[in-house]
Amino acid sequence: MKRNEELSKLSTVKEWDFIIIGGGASGLGSALDATSRGFKTLLLESHDFAKATSSRSTKLVHGGVRYLAQGDIGLVKEALKERGLLAKNAAHVVKNQSFIIPNYTWWEGIYYKIGLSVYDFLAGKLSLGRTKYISKSKTVEKLPTIEQKGLASGVVYQDGQFDDARLAINLTQTIIEKGGTAVNYVKVINLIKNDSNKIIGVVAEDQFTKQQFEIKAKVVINATGVFTNDILNMNNPKHGKFVVPSQGIHLVLDKSFLKSDDAIMIPKTSDGRVLFVVPWHDRALVGTTDTLLENESFEPRALEDEIKFVLNTARQYLAKKPTREDVKSVFAGLRPLAAPKDGSKSTKEVSRSHKVVTSDTGLISIIGGKWTTYRKMAEDTVDEAMKVHNLGITTSKTEHLSIHGNVKPETVDRTNHLYVYGADIPEIKKLQQNNPELSEKIHPDHPFTMAEAVWAIRSEMAQTIEDILARRVRLLFLDARAAIDSAHKIAQIIAKENGHSAEWADEQEREFIELAKGYLLTPYSPRSI
Repeated sequence: MKRNEELSKLSTVKEWDFIIIGGGASGLGSALDATSRGFKTLLLESHDFAKATSSRSTKLVHGGVRYLAQGDIGLVKEALKERGLLAKNAAHVVKNQSFIIPNYTWWEGIYYKIGLSVYDFLAGKLSLGRTKYISKSKTVEKLPTIEQKGLASGVVYQDGQFDDARLAINLTQTIIEKGGTAVNYVKVINLIKNDSNKIIGVVAEDQFTKQQFEIKAKVVINATGVFTNDILNMNNPKHGKFVVPSQGIHLVLDKSFLKSDDAIMIPKTSDGRVLFVVPWHDRALVGTTDTLLENESFEPRALEDEIKFVLNTARQYLAKKPTREDVKSVFAGLRPLAAPKDGSKSTKEVSRSHKVVTSDTGLISIIGGKWTTYRKMAEDTVDEAMKVHNLGITTSKTEHLSIHGNVKPETVDRTNHLYVYGADIPEIKKLQQNNPELSEKIHPDHPFTMAEAVWAIRSEMAQTIEDILARRVRLLFLDARAAIDSAHKIAQIIAKENGHSAEWADEQEREFIELAKGYLLTPYSPRSI
C-alpha cells in the first residue's frame, strides 16, 4: 500500500469500470467485490480509511440479539451467516467471544436461554457455540466484578468480536493485492455527467496537494455511509433525505472494571437499549447509545446525556462503580440508518438492514447496514450495478475469499498484542530486528512499538499522527492521554520517513493534540514520558 503508486493511476487509467466513493466498511467491501469479479476498480476516500463510522463501532461481529427480540429473523439469519464467514476469512482480527447476560429475576434466565437458543439455531453450521444457563455462583466466578446484589443467574452465549479499523486496513490491502486501486485523502468534489444526464465519472481532489483529477468510469457507487446525502445532493439537489445519522458512544475503562475474558450484555436498560461491556485490547469497552442527530460529522462528540447514561447504567451492573475520572477515552460514531418513510424520530423504528438505491443518473448508493454484513451489502451493491449498467453476469467471489493477514484460527496468539497483524507479524518483527530502536514502545504504559508506526507509514498508507494512533494501533481509542503524550514521537517518525519539514511535524502535533482532547472527559495536563 504505497499512496504515491495508487495516486499515479488516477492520471494513467483512461476509464475505470467502477469508481467507489467512500473508504469505510461498505465502500471497501464493494471495491473488493468488484475487483475480485475482474472489474477495473478505483476506491476514493476523502479522509483516511475507516475514519468515520467504520472505526467507531462496538467491535462486535454479531447477528443482533436485539433484532431477534424484534422478530426480524431475516436480518439476524443473514448477519449470523456473515459472522461465520468473517470469522473464517479474517481469523486474525475476528474472534469467538463469550457474552454473559446477568439475570436479576428468576424468569429472565429461562427467557434469555430460550431466546438465545433460537439465535444459535439460526446460525446453523456457522454457530460459534451453544447457549448455556449458569448459576449465580458460576456467574460471579466468571464475572468477578458483576454487581451481586439481587443476582439470580447468568446466560452465556457466543458472538464475534473484532478490531474494526484493522479489518478496514486489511480489506484495503486485499483490494490492492487483487489488482484494484484504493487511495486515501482524495475527495470527490463533483460528478461528471454526459449530455443524457448520466454519470460518467467524478472530479476528485488530492487533499494534500489540492491537485484535481477528472476520472471517467462506467459505474459510480456512493458508499459514503452517513455522508450519503452529500453525494446524492451533488447528483440532484432535490433528492430528499435518504440517511439519518444515529450516534452511539463508547467509554473505555481500565480492565479492572471487568477482570474477565467474558463480555457482559445488558439486554434491557432503563430506556430499552442494549448495553455491552466488552474486553478489547486489554481494556473494557462500554457502550452504546442510540441518539438521532440532525447533522453528520467526521469527528462526532459524545453528548453529556449519553455519557451520564452509559456511566449510570454501568454502575448498576458493576461492583466497581466507574466515574468520569476512570474513563480512558470516549469516542462517538454515527450509524448510517435508512431514513424511515413516516418521518418518525425513534431509532428503534429505523431499519438496520441495507438498501441499494439507483438514481436516474445511474448513480448507485448503498444505504444502511452494519460491519457484520459488509460483504453481503457489497455483493448486493455490485449485483445491482451490473444489472443497471448492463455489465454482464459475473457472480461474487468474496464468500470464501481470505482477507489480507488471515491465518488459521488456532495459530493466533491473542496474548501477544501483535495478533491483529496476522500473517504480517514476521514483517514487523523483522523491522525490530533490523533496527533495535524500533522495538521501543510508543508509550511506556502500552505494548505498541515504533516498528508498528513505521510499518503503518511504509505499508498501510498512514499519512498523519491520527492515522497511526487512532486507526493503526488504536491508542487514541484506548487511552487518549497516552496518545497525546505520544504525538511528538509519532510526528518525528512520520517526518523522517516521508521527508516532511520540522514545521510540518509541529503543526501535525498541534492538530492531533487538539483533536485528541475531545476524547477526554477530564482536562488534560501534560506529563513527561
